[in-house]
Amino acid sequence: MSGGLRKHTLRWLLLIAMVLPLMGCNTMEGLGKDVQGLGKVLEESSTKDD
Repeated sequence: MSGGLRKHTLRWLLLIAMVLPLMGCNTMEGLGKDVQGLGKVLEESSTKDD
């Protein structure tokens, strides 16, 4: 693969990798709820005494 084609492909792959998670929550409100949920899970897992 040539250098130019490799850079072009890498850019598209990075763009797709950034957009795919956002497709599940198509509004900023949905994104905020997802982040809050993740925060709760992380907080609960860090306070467990295993």
